[in-house]
Amino acid sequence: MSASRASRFVAAGAPPRIRVSFEFFPPKTAEMEQTLWEAIGRLAPLAPNFVSVTYGAGGSTRERTHATVKRILAETLLTPAAHLTCVAATRAEIDAVIGAYGQAGVRHIVALRGDPPGGAGERYAPHPGGYHNAADLVAGIKRMADMEVSVSAYPEKHPDSPSVAADIDMLKAKVDAGATRAITQFFFENDLYFRYLDRVRARSIDVPVVPGILPVQNFKTTKNFAARCGASMPAWLAERFDGLDDDPATRKLIAVAVAAEQVLDLLDHGVTDFHFYTMNRADLVYAICHLLGLRPAQDQNQSARVGVEKERA
Repeated sequence: MSASRASRFVAAGAPPRIRVSFEFFPPKTAEMEQTLWEAIGRLAPLAPNFVSVTYGAGGSTRERTHATVKRILAETLLTPAAHLTCVAATRAEIDAVIGAYGQAGVRHIVALRGDPPGGAGERYAPHPGGYHNAADLVAGIKRMADMEVSVSAYPEKHPDSPSVAADIDMLKAKVDAGATRAITQFFFENDLYFRYLDRVRARSIDVPVVPGILPVQNFKTTKNFAARCGASMPAWLAERFDGLDDDPATRKLIAVAVAAEQVLDLLDHGVTDFHFYTMNRADLVYAICHLLGLRPAQDQNQSARVGVEKERA
């Protein structure tokens, strides 16, 4: 892995061509709150394009998501993108959330159908008085506010979709409704992404399709997560983590190596935007971004310290 593979994409004295975004989830406890803000403080100096904050099944984290987004706006220079789902809520309730985000200064929403309140295994049913699906939600957001809207994409199709073709039809409906970016579910085989992108472009969908990258913080947890969301876990990945259950230091080194190999291969194929699922941990993501040639920006350094110092006060 030569240094020039990544460094050639960052010209001295010029803005980097590589753009990253980071995904966080709202914390449940004071301890998780501190972990989240330590991660934000570590990653903010890399000046991401935006950071997104997730929204739990059935809107279960609505208040915590909103509070986290508002704090990011108040205490950092980061641009937050708030997740929003249409599960188990009326249009009026969802519209109120959109309005509240707008009043708080949010200008970017990640619009998702979302999992049912019982989780990914429960059969999805639209709320009788709600938005029918993610495309309907995108249209509702665009009717209410001049906001940027990102949506999800699934290289291995959404678990509820009957086929990849039907899944791509839904992506097209979301883009036709006003979405300007798609962020993929995580994957570990880059060929899955490239084949999917070929099919997306063949349907005349021209928005950026940003690969979602999940560094493997814990292999067993990631395997269970992948099973719920329909993402495959290749045998070679299991082999790399085999025998490391009681060796967290080596697991971390392997995790960085695997993710670095993946993003540098994507980079070599012309991909310059990456969305990282951080799991509210910064160390692996920061290392991978460093390999991509990203370096801290001074103004973000200062802003990040403010947020972390307030958390510790």
